[in-house]
Amino acid sequence: MGREDSHYRPEEVAGRGSQRPASGGATGRVRVPGAHPSDRSPAPAPPPVAAPMSALPVGAGPAAPPAPPRRRRLLPVALLAVVLLALAGAAVVIRPGPVAGWFGDPAAAPSTARTPEPDPVPVLAGPDATAPQPTPDGVRAAIEPLLGQAVLGSRVNVSVTDVTTGQSLYARGGDDGTVPASVTKLVTGVTVLAARGPGHRIPTRAVAGATPGEVVLVGGGDPTLAVNGDGFYPGAARLDTLAKQVKQALGGTAPTRVTVDSTLFPGPVQGPGWDDDIPTGGYGASITALMTDGARRDPATARRTFDDTNGAAVRFAQPDLAAGRAFARLLGLGDDARVGKGKAPAEAGGSTGAAPAPGTELGKVESLPMIRLVDIMISDSDNVIAEALARQVALARNQPASFAGGAAAMDAVVAELGLPADEIRLADASGLSRQNLISPSLLTDLIALAGNGRHPELAAIFGGLPVAAWSGTLGGRYRVAATRAGAGAVRAKTGTLTGVHSIAGLVTTAEGRLLSFAVLTDRAVGDTDPTRQALDRITGALASCGCR
Repeated sequence: MGREDSHYRPEEVAGRGSQRPASGGATGRVRVPGAHPSDRSPAPAPPPVAAPMSALPVGAGPAAPPAPPRRRRLLPVALLAVVLLALAGAAVVIRPGPVAGWFGDPAAAPSTARTPEPDPVPVLAGPDATAPQPTPDGVRAAIEPLLGQAVLGSRVNVSVTDVTTGQSLYARGGDDGTVPASVTKLVTGVTVLAARGPGHRIPTRAVAGATPGEVVLVGGGDPTLAVNGDGFYPGAARLDTLAKQVKQALGGTAPTRVTVDSTLFPGPVQGPGWDDDIPTGGYGASITALMTDGARRDPATARRTFDDTNGAAVRFAQPDLAAGRAFARLLGLGDDARVGKGKAPAEAGGSTGAAPAPGTELGKVESLPMIRLVDIMISDSDNVIAEALARQVALARNQPASFAGGAAAMDAVVAELGLPADEIRLADASGLSRQNLISPSLLTDLIALAGNGRHPELAAIFGGLPVAAWSGTLGGRYRVAATRAGAGAVRAKTGTLTGVHSIAGLVTTAEGRLLSFAVLTDRAVGDTDPTRQALDRITGALASCGCR
């Protein structure tokens, strides 16, 4: 079945978010011409906006001296910003001002194999809370005439909320569950940040097996784990680092076999409502507790061709065994090494002779911090990371690390945050499933909660949000006359399935007021590009008016 007619219609990603340098501030994914080697000759022209966005509101804090009054089209910079730093030859690491201390000493011990984290740059002033607030009548007048565009189909559900006050400014089907597609990832990001915290890292361990010479590779659920330095995700933990630790721990004893323990995720490996080809066909994977490079068979090629292939890459059918075979080769066991599945022995109580006792930890590597994983998930719309992070929510809430357990745990965290849990029903965390239903009002309340400063730990969702006419899935949008008002002023997560189009995020009005919005249609009848342009006209209308 061709992708154009299949259940899932992939989103277009303009530039690999997790690979590109970024300007400082919570906007994160603004691409600086000339900063990336591929940009330098010739340098691409900037999008038709006044200046690149630098940040988004992520928390409360002291404001900088007031700037002269302005009617702007760009999103305001942050009070306490999630900082994205571009380092020459290094991975991009983000770190929010108010939680910088949660990451500990950046000079990590060798056994953790952490990527060093640079110090944050100074934060800037946030949005003007005194900017005139739009009125419900003003918002209605701006967007309601656009909701009847034929390509949007018979059901267009909308919510618009003022971020500062939390007041609902417009709702049409606001409480109605609607198929959200990849906009689901906003809920995934917020719930995992609430449950695990921005500084949490996912471990991958190696322990001594039950028999002499056996090494058990224990998956902790890190989907970004790489085999070596040529992995897909910059700065990821690496199996070659772990192999060196194991060899050192074993001294002169040579390993004889590798067993993989991926029992942390009990299965199933495929989500409810997924197309049969999703686990191997390029836009998803079999979700196991142990995998490398999001289960991609050829991560180096996938990284180089990400833009041309829209992020698709063939995946391993059994990612855990593939990771085990790669680890065996790194330990010197060869391509024909015995690799099987099993359970790691219980933690060792002591050694037996020269060999480590069964269960003795031989090494450990840890993922990038959770804040960075959330950023990659949102900026690249990474379905595999989304499903892995949902299982982290499940583990934090004592639920099975499965599709059902992740959904139940995410529902619970939504309720803990004071959001209407009766307006969400999840089957997966990526949005690949049509069984997901989320109301527009829940989305705008969730976005406002993350941006109003009372929950700074949730603000990492803004680091990866695409910028209209600039980055990610919005990089090629908002560039025609009918939508250009939103260029640089809209920052949002998009979602696409066949017949489903969604967009949810933040927009700054012409008078500087920050609003959260969600526009979801799950009965669209038009082609993809006209339908997306219809959504962009709606959000662009919010950017172009004071709406009073």
